[in-house]
Order: sequence, then C-alpha cells, then structure tokens
Amino acid sequence: MGPMAYYRAVGDVPPTRHTQHRDASGALLREELMGEEGFSSDSSLLYHRGVPSAIVDARVWQLPDQARVANHPLKPRHLRLHGLFPGRGDAGGGADAVEGRRLLLGNADVRIAYVRTGTAPSALYRNAVGDECVFVESGAGSVETVFGALAYRAGDYVVVPRATTHRWVPSEASRLYAVEGNGHIAPPRRYLSRYGQLLEHAPYAERDLHGPGEPLLADGEDVDVLVKHRGDGPGGIVGTRMTYPSHPFDVVGWDGCLYPYTLNIEDYMPITGKVHQPPPVHQVFEGQRFVVCNFLPRKVDYHPLSIPVPYFHSNVDSDEVMFYVAGDYEARKGSGIGVGSVSLHPGGHPHGPQPAAIEASLGVEFFDETAVMVDTFAPLELGEGGLAAEDPAYAWSWAGRGPEGPSSAG
Repeated sequence: MGPMAYYRAVGDVPPTRHTQHRDASGALLREELMGEEGFSSDSSLLYHRGVPSAIVDARVWQLPDQARVANHPLKPRHLRLHGLFPGRGDAGGGADAVEGRRLLLGNADVRIAYVRTGTAPSALYRNAVGDECVFVESGAGSVETVFGALAYRAGDYVVVPRATTHRWVPSEASRLYAVEGNGHIAPPRRYLSRYGQLLEHAPYAERDLHGPGEPLLADGEDVDVLVKHRGDGPGGIVGTRMTYPSHPFDVVGWDGCLYPYTLNIEDYMPITGKVHQPPPVHQVFEGQRFVVCNFLPRKVDYHPLSIPVPYFHSNVDSDEVMFYVAGDYEARKGSGIGVGSVSLHPGGHPHGPQPAAIEASLGVEFFDETAVMVDTFAPLELGEGGLAAEDPAYAWSWAGRGPEGPSSAG
C-alpha cells in the first residue's frame, strides 16, 4: 500500500529495465529497486553513480526522547503545541526538522511529533520504520530526496515513502506536524480504481499530487545519514548514523510508482451534506491501523433543522487526535482550544461539542476552520512533548468544574 499506481519517469533511464546503463563517460550506473512488500507492491528503479550499499562507518544515533506513558487514568487531553518552541524558529534559530521533533503521542502503529524549525537544513535522514506524512502548518522550503527535490508550503502534506533518504531545507521558519507510520500511508482504497487511479468521487486527483520533476545531484565525501529503524529502544525504535563514502544524492534518473509527493489542502474538495457528515467523508490518507482526515473551510448542512456541529459520539474502536490549524472551530468554543492546539479524545470516552456550541451553531451556513485529524485503532500514549504541552483543565471543560473546583479552560 504505497502511493498509487501513478507512473513517473525522471531523468536518465534506460529503455529496458535491468540492462546495462552507462553515463556519458561510459561508466556503468548502478540500478537499485526500491519496492514495498517484498516484490509485491509499488516500486521504482533508481540509477546511481555510486554504490548504494557502500558505507564506511555506523554508529549509534541517540533519537529524540521516544518514551511514552499510558493515558491513565483515562481522560481527554488538550496539548498546546505553540508553547513547545517558545521564541524559536527565526533565521539562525529553531530546531532541526528531524532531530528537533518532540513526540506528542504514539502507539505501535503511528507516532505524532511536532517541531518548529529555523532556516538551517536538517540532517540527511531515512526512516526505515515506515512512511511519513508531514503536515506543514506554516513556513516554506524544499525537501531534498534521492528522487529529486519537492517544494513545500503551508498547507502541504509531504508524504515520504519508507527508507527514502532526504533532508528538510526550510527557506523560512516552519512548523511541521509529523505523522510517522510503522507501515505505509496512501490514499484510501475506496478512492481508487482496481488499477490504482483516483476515482471521480475522490476529493482530490492525480493532478493535485506533486512529485519530483528532475534529478538532484550532490557531491561530498564521508556523508552522514541518520537512520531510524526497528530495534529494542523505547517504542521499538532505535537510530543509527551511517557514513557513506560519497553523497547519497547520486541518482541520475528513476522511474516507477513509488516516490515522495506533496498534496496541498487547498486542492482538497470537502464533501458536504444535508445533515452533519461523519469524519470518514473528510479522509485524505489511510495508514496501517490509522487514518488521516482534514476538516476545511466549507458550506455546512442545509436541512432546515440541521445541527451543524458534530453530535456526541463514542470512540468505541479508536482514539481521535485533532490538530487545530486555522480558523474558528465552532464545536470547541469555551474549551480553551485554539490555533496550535491538539485534542486527544480516547476510546472509552464519549465526546462532542461544548454544550453552548450546539445552540450557537444553529443556522450557521459556513465553517471557517482548518484541522488535521488522526484516528487510531489502538490506544495512544503520551510522549514527552505531549506531557510538556498539556492543559490540565481541558478534561473538565464540558462540566464546567473538575476535582479542584470550577474549570479554568477558556
């Protein structure tokens, strides 16, 4: 389950695969198959100047804190992300887009992290645990990869396949919300034909996906690449710093259906209805035991007796994580949640709008809100970033008081 069967050819590739391919000087290029699920799913063929397997050193890379604690006692949580990087992110400051990530929430299937970068390039990085889907809350720049460079801007999802060597090169300070899978991340299967084309009822199309357009070649000796991979560390993840004798960006051409790409939320077409529509209509990606949805500015329900805000619902099988990106989120008024907030509503706890928000929404015809939701099918635990960003009053905001008296949320 990779991107989709959407073929691209970039740069210099031979007319027949698995045959001799030489550069202008006559040197033989090295062919690498990068494929998913063994040889049974999407793949691409990359043609290297150097030897992709050649390393001259391997050392331990101490990952950012990956420890997690259970959401116990069970309660809804509110995390204020903008407080995690106070006063940082200007040119010359900010955190590394990879090594500076702070873990918010995670389980055995997915990890959600957050970072505010400066304008310095990140380290070269390869996630060998799973695909990454990074939402760009703000900022701009490029992601340089072995497939070529991708420009990114606010509102982009940057989808990077597992084991793709890449680095983040911000042109301006960027806030990045990273969803790291333990498997692959792709458009929902119900959006795809049996051959992999996005169907007419899908809320986006192939022309909205932007992949690399030309090779990216770089020179260098003894180049370090940070590799996140499976092991016996916290969360089953460890890190290795591999040193390559020459720069990994040595691919003169590639072709196939596996590559990084971006999708901007401006190109996503919200699906609306006569009465309130359930979250699956807002889905944008699916992962292994989790989904990604986005709630965007849109016209809302047109039944004369409709209630535009969500009804109360019990997450029987999943935990719901909502990242509030922009606008005025109607259902959460009075809860303390605002732009830069994350809410966690765990399975086993019914949740819904603040009581006053229901009446206030009647007659509303348009919602000006932008949020990214991740629903998981296993309980989420809190990482160090989640614990550091928590607003402890949120759990009592529906009742207006908690164990210590009136709630201070608001």
